[in-house]
Amino acid sequence: MLFKKSIERLVSENEQNDGAGLKRSLGPINLVALGIGAIVGAGIFSLTGIVAAENAGPAVILSFILAAVACAFCALCYAEYASMIPVAGSAYTYTYATMGEFMAWIIGWDLVLEYALASATVAVSWSSYATKLLAQLHVNLPPELTSSPFDPVKLADGSTLAGGIVNLPAIVIVALLSLVLAKGTKESATMNNLLVLLKLSVIVLFIVLGWSFIQEENYHPFIPENTGEFGHFGWSGIVRGAAVVFFGFIGFDAVSTAAQESKNPQKDMPIGIIGSLLVATVLYVAFSYVMTGMVSYKTFIGDASPAATAFAVTGYHFLNSALIIAILAGYTSVILVMLMGQSRVFYSMSKDGLLPSFFSDIHSKFKTPWKSNLFFMVFVSILAGFVPISDLGHMVSIGTLFAFSLVSLGIIILRKTSPDVKRGFRVPFVPFVPILGIGVCVFLMTGLPLESWERLFIWMAIGIVFYFLYGKRHSKLRKENEELKK
Repeated sequence: MLFKKSIERLVSENEQNDGAGLKRSLGPINLVALGIGAIVGAGIFSLTGIVAAENAGPAVILSFILAAVACAFCALCYAEYASMIPVAGSAYTYTYATMGEFMAWIIGWDLVLEYALASATVAVSWSSYATKLLAQLHVNLPPELTSSPFDPVKLADGSTLAGGIVNLPAIVIVALLSLVLAKGTKESATMNNLLVLLKLSVIVLFIVLGWSFIQEENYHPFIPENTGEFGHFGWSGIVRGAAVVFFGFIGFDAVSTAAQESKNPQKDMPIGIIGSLLVATVLYVAFSYVMTGMVSYKTFIGDASPAATAFAVTGYHFLNSALIIAILAGYTSVILVMLMGQSRVFYSMSKDGLLPSFFSDIHSKFKTPWKSNLFFMVFVSILAGFVPISDLGHMVSIGTLFAFSLVSLGIIILRKTSPDVKRGFRVPFVPFVPILGIGVCVFLMTGLPLESWERLFIWMAIGIVFYFLYGKRHSKLRKENEELKK
């Protein structure tokens, strides 16, 4: 279980497979856009209102800043990793080189939790907004086809069904984006760039137009008094809020999964990772400041579309559809990048023998792991279409924080075990920056509900069973070591 894959071997395998493997087609602008595409979405359009109403009030701004600081420490660690190990797999690959095969498997399994469930969660939200937009265009989908069998459905006459049949729009968007990814990385990046440009334009428009509608009284009290329960306002609410909005920052690590498809990974990966995080943080803070200033945070209680609620006070009703379109663009780019990250992690695990070879088959023409794309098209579609995606934001956040902690720890280990390996980027003030990254991540994890920890342990237990039943037996590195011993 402690077998490690040397950095030299990882880089060598990557160079040997360059012609037959994933196609290098992404530059720094593509990578920054990839990160923004994954980061700026659910966090800015939904979580801002939810956290303001339930946890932090107007101090949701501080929650975003705290989450961004935690991400910054970890982003620096990711940037160093990506510049020295320019291969697909993200945290899984990095952990294989520092802590060995078993911990690498744990991280890889954890990333399933992060990417697949995040994709399904956002797809359900996408379906909700798409249904609203179609209704504005006088296209009314049957409510039974926009909700899972386990979610109550409110009909036009006011009556309520116990559950729908299937969330069809959520399935459609997952299927379409999976097919785009199977077609090619360059085509996917071009689509993502257009989506990012669209949603950034409307976000900036929201901030500019909304600024003049800010009412100072909405910021008082800036930090509402704690209700007596941890996480419900006060400083504990800011901490709980930071842990929840962390879901909105998880996209930057998806950039590192595309390292093997970057034209110049040593130089461009740090730009993509850190650049996208900086842009997203500025947008989150400005957006939440304007939104909580336009209306009282109490208005967002139980509101599924807080951004639209806040924008309604401007009187610019002709822009309501534009806002929904921007939200759909934001959600679409998040789903796209998450599905891409997931398939690349499984590609790497499959190449190492820990998963069936099915996941690492590369299309002869498109140079993409198309079978992996199709597998997750089915898997995520089932989750999005038939499962009620409640409280999964917490579940995704705790999985991500766990992965980030191990990545930060890995930098400290690599500085000791591989000090001479060429690095295109170096984390400053090691070991202090990685230690701060670990500390803040663990601190935010303590702010999440007990149910999140229970679900994490259950998911990990399932993964460990799968490792011992399949992964350990088929590990290529393990087989090589056993051959050497004979």
